[in-house]
Amino acid sequence: MTVQLKVPTLGESITEATVSKWLKKVGESFDIDEPLVEIETDKITVEVPAPSAGILSEIKAAEGTDINIGGVLAIIGDSNDSKPESQKKDEKKSNNIKTEDKAAIKIKSDSTKLSPSVKKLIEENNLDEDSINSKRDDGRLTKEDVLNFMNQKPSEKQSSKDREEVVKMSKIRTTIANRLKEAQNTAAILSTFNEVNMTEIIKIRESKQEDFLKRNEVKLGFMSFFVKAVVTSLQEYPAVNAEIRDDNIIYKNHFDIGIAVGTEKGLVVPVLKNANEMTFGTIEKTIVELSTKAKEGSLSMDDLSGGTFTISNGGVYGSMLSTPIINRPQSGILGMHNIQKRAVVINDEIVIRPMMYLALSYDHRIIDGKESVGFLVSIKNLLENPSKLLGF
Repeated sequence: MTVQLKVPTLGESITEATVSKWLKKVGESFDIDEPLVEIETDKITVEVPAPSAGILSEIKAAEGTDINIGGVLAIIGDSNDSKPESQKKDEKKSNNIKTEDKAAIKIKSDSTKLSPSVKKLIEENNLDEDSINSKRDDGRLTKEDVLNFMNQKPSEKQSSKDREEVVKMSKIRTTIANRLKEAQNTAAILSTFNEVNMTEIIKIRESKQEDFLKRNEVKLGFMSFFVKAVVTSLQEYPAVNAEIRDDNIIYKNHFDIGIAVGTEKGLVVPVLKNANEMTFGTIEKTIVELSTKAKEGSLSMDDLSGGTFTISNGGVYGSMLSTPIINRPQSGILGMHNIQKRAVVINDEIVIRPMMYLALSYDHRIIDGKESVGFLVSIKNLLENPSKLLGF
């Protein structure tokens, strides 16, 4: 008896997926629930487990194929003794040409017989015999041919395949590109900047780190301060937490903060749901959990759904200043950057302080300049006076 391996339901808004990698080959056996294939959508990558133990009899959707939800990925057989028809045909074809292959190999070997000196030169320099051109009519290589090849410039040896690599864009990368371009084309994106003195936050982290780690089993990072400051400022400036839907402005009374995370497959934005209800410890724990899942490719649709505002931390990559693109349909995104000690004027004195540039990109259709600047100043003030965020 055979069983069909189908694309599972992955979320209400997802209608198709792309086969990114087969984890089993045709003819290989497996146990129930063992991952057989990796598929990706425009948001997540998931592994499809085996519905029953058996062998992979036939692959219906090759790697790179787009397939609808519910579509058949493969056929699963229930016996290790049975071979798929396609495999039998391949084996028969292989047997039929075996003699011809041997003959061809013999002919090539005879026509390219090498002298001992030429053979030694090729072996000592680890050269590819087939890449060396012969000047003789019979195709045999001479020592002069090998030396000329070795003296060529690297660029002359490279074929077009070596100089360029063509890789099809993944579903996630294609979606990221389309959505970012759509955001630029649709929203009136403008950015405003400020800088924040990180001295007080650094002091709190140093003095509270050991106790925080014991109580929460996670380190106190910078992100929890920023999440708290953003939520407080969003409550003061509700337009930044809103979105345009058709001809309406939708003001959100919940605060779901997206945290941009870079992965090997591209940028994903898992969401801290109801961040206004979270403690510093809960924020840090949740961020670690979501970041780990993002890097492992195990984020669920629920992890990525929603989001009323986004924070992007380019500072972890060394960015000094940037203009982040809003994550539609949201109306604002805060860009964090690296902390650098700089000379600043405080109380008419030049002092050295750890400073960070902040960037707020916002949709000018819904957020006026006064609101955007006020929102960013509010975040700055809260971060420079973190006792307000801590409640003391």
